[in-house]
Amino acid sequence: MMPGKWALAILLTLLCWAGCGFCGKVLVWPCDMSHWLNMKCILEELIERGHEVTVLAPQRTVLIDYRKTSAMKFEVVHSTEDKNYLENSTNKFLDLVLNVLPPLPAWQSAVKLNYFFIELNGYFKLRCESVVYNQTLMRKLQETNYDILITDPVMPCGETTTLCETLGKADMWLIRTYWDFEYPQPYLPNFEFVGGLHCKPAKPLPKEMEEFVQSSGEDGVVVFSLGSTVPNLTEEKSNLIASALAQIPQKVLWRYEGKKPATLGANTQLYDWLPQNDLLGHPKTKAFITHGGINGIYEAIYHGVPMVGIPIFGDQSDNIAHMKAKGAALEVNFNTITSTDLLRALRAVINDPFYKENAMRLSRIHHDQPVKPLDRAVFWIEFVMRHKGAKHLRAAAYNLPWFQYHSLDVIGFLLACVTTAIFLVTKCCLFSCQKFGKTEKKKKRE
Repeated sequence: MMPGKWALAILLTLLCWAGCGFCGKVLVWPCDMSHWLNMKCILEELIERGHEVTVLAPQRTVLIDYRKTSAMKFEVVHSTEDKNYLENSTNKFLDLVLNVLPPLPAWQSAVKLNYFFIELNGYFKLRCESVVYNQTLMRKLQETNYDILITDPVMPCGETTTLCETLGKADMWLIRTYWDFEYPQPYLPNFEFVGGLHCKPAKPLPKEMEEFVQSSGEDGVVVFSLGSTVPNLTEEKSNLIASALAQIPQKVLWRYEGKKPATLGANTQLYDWLPQNDLLGHPKTKAFITHGGINGIYEAIYHGVPMVGIPIFGDQSDNIAHMKAKGAALEVNFNTITSTDLLRALRAVINDPFYKENAMRLSRIHHDQPVKPLDRAVFWIEFVMRHKGAKHLRAAAYNLPWFQYHSLDVIGFLLACVTTAIFLVTKCCLFSCQKFGKTEKKKKRE
């Protein structure tokens, strides 16, 4: 018996050692808010596969909870900005997009938004300097010999190069969409589409929420969320929205942290937080009112739920435009929204089978993939780690100076050739004319 036990122990040891053959050290410089949710899914899967993950987390965060016990290691980065700066910037941005920009013409909105981001650059600069100029931290990171750096280009940090040069150094890009969302178009080999990697089958709802959903009967429910960035609205907008929701037979679950609207109907419940994925996967859910964030869009695609989009800023308008083109959504303008507009869009999306059928078609396309999005994301991260990069997938254009990239040197050479040819032809013509003129004068004299 003893030799058998020893053999088993040795076999288990070898299996454990073999299982960690490709395990590496991963350094992560993330972006907060909804971007972190996607990043977190990838990092948790990497940890499951035996990798060691270290996250550079700023001292003040919204969703990155480094205080919570986790298998991830966190390096908390202390910076010198005012402790209320992040909150003040968020509030200023919300006031800008909800109140200041809507009545302005497009060019004035662009100018004001540009000024805001110029101000925000100071914050990004401090965040970068708190890492790059921290010699103790940099020495520690260098000594650890990480195999890969995973970062979000929304918050780049490249002080000695341009933004384009910094982003161009990436070996692999993980794009948060897929062909259920995108239009056919050419992409480079180091682009991998992993949209919906965070989506999962629906879990049971909390008891009270489930009871409210079941009370809707055959009419079903509508899920409404404008995301974590916009927790409340002006009193005027919240009242007109609540008025529209009160006129539909469905029950409504609305994520909203503001003052209770005076026009709120008995069919509508307000919540500080919603288990959005689980609600969208519930069989009684008929429609999803969304601001058009890509995470919510993909949860709706995953579960085959038609949408009413109310985009507010950023890529949200483009996301909703994609869903409209696919026949799975209608759009309501946030700046000019009325109860009538919202009610008309809701009734169409709920009652017209066209939208549900298209949403289900997109869902079937999304689920019919040879490899799940999360597994693809992890594969390419491990691929880059195994091969110490993926330079063979990067286009040579990244190494060209800007004038060569835009073929300005070729255009300049061709222009020089054409100019030279025109010059020579012109000179020849002038010379011939002069000779011909002298000959004619000579004949006349004779």
